Amino acid sequence: MSYIQFLGAAGVVTGSKHLINTGDETGKQGIQVLVDCGLFQGQKEWRERNWQDLPVPAREIDAVILTHAHLDHSGWIPRLVKQGFHGPIYATPATIDLCGILLPDSGHLQEEDAEFYNKTRATKHHPALPLYTMEEAQQCLTLFRPVNFEETKQLSPHFSFRYVRAAHILGSSMAEVTLTADGKTSKLLFTGDIGRVRNNQIAPGKVLHSGPTEGEDCDLLVMESTYGNREHPHTDPRPQMAALIRTTVQLGGTVVVPSFAVERSQKFLFIVKELMETGQIPRVPVHADSPMAIKAVQIFLKHSEEFSPETKELIEKYGSPLEWPNFFFDVTQDDSKKINDSMYPAIIVSSSGMVTGGRILHHLMQRLPDPRNLVLFIGFQAPGTRGFTIKSGAHEVKMFGQVVPIRAQVVALEQFSDHADTGELLEWLHTFHRAPARTYLVHGEPSAASQLRDAMVQALGWNVQVAAYKQKVEV
Repeated sequence: MSYIQFLGAAGVVTGSKHLINTGDETGKQGIQVLVDCGLFQGQKEWRERNWQDLPVPAREIDAVILTHAHLDHSGWIPRLVKQGFHGPIYATPATIDLCGILLPDSGHLQEEDAEFYNKTRATKHHPALPLYTMEEAQQCLTLFRPVNFEETKQLSPHFSFRYVRAAHILGSSMAEVTLTADGKTSKLLFTGDIGRVRNNQIAPGKVLHSGPTEGEDCDLLVMESTYGNREHPHTDPRPQMAALIRTTVQLGGTVVVPSFAVERSQKFLFIVKELMETGQIPRVPVHADSPMAIKAVQIFLKHSEEFSPETKELIEKYGSPLEWPNFFFDVTQDDSKKINDSMYPAIIVSSSGMVTGGRILHHLMQRLPDPRNLVLFIGFQAPGTRGFTIKSGAHEVKMFGQVVPIRAQVVALEQFSDHADTGELLEWLHTFHRAPARTYLVHGEPSAASQLRDAMVQALGWNVQVAAYKQKVEV
């Protein structure tokens, strides 16, 4: 019996892992493929799953099909390899380039966290160990194999897949899997994360062309539901963003933006540049404080085939962000420390986007207690993360074992999201040539997944279920 087992992102937003196990009529085990291999993030009970073995030994998994580079989809790959996996990891060329910087950085942060906990003895584990090291993350990159969009890749006589565009981040894709057994062909579609169907006037800054591939046709759909219980604001965020920055600068404060180094940071920097050039905000120093910042921009510029017309126009107009006056890409720790030595107004864009680690912690520790400053969220904050705590209106947050008071202004601009919301998902689903026999919702909080299920049943009449952790469904 062929089946899919949901080993992550079921009932939670992170840790995407979906195992496809095929077999023949004799009961002999067939090919086993993992679609995505992400880190669990957020609440402690979820993060502890990162340390648990999969129900299938890693060495028995034949391949990994990766939809995109975000760590909640790719960040467990070094751990899988550490446990004995040695098969190919398939991804689009841009995804491979991005994983080349994201995975080693993740290993580096794992090592830093372990070192901190050992130094402060702020853990019951003696010694605290990293989930994987930077070196282990770099070694796993040798297993990556490029697959272009629309190219059919045959993994066995009975198993093939191809990538179609998801338009979520650079290189992001949906995986169309075709299984053939006993003369029967089944098509499975794994969406990964689905990009927005964009109107650039209400959601500017989109660096990629808009919208996922339309006109899909599948028997079984595994779909994300991150924004299944909400709609993105239908207002242009630029006037509000400009007003917030102007006010903060007038007060002598600094704007601190927790942001993912990939995609979101580039988008934000382009909008800041545009607002400065049009005189809507003052020209203050802009710091992209991330070791990955320069590499991410270089990869971004390398894959111009995915640019939206607006992005092409901005680059033609202003050139590479790496060469913009008064924009600083801070690579070393000394560069980062110098930012905090300055008491003058500035804009600091730093990772991680959910404030789970990285240099953003140091900037927030210094600036959260000062009401002149602004913390501007431009990305989703998973429950259990520090970003979620700060965004939710808490009066304090814990960092490096210290309680930090939150007196700075905190604002979230939801228009920057790269996830399709309920209306956009339904708009995309209406383009399907036929209804899938079954749809399973993953990668969403329980309330988001259940509300999206109800909306899909009402609008489309489809058979929709919310996937459960470790649930097996027959194909």
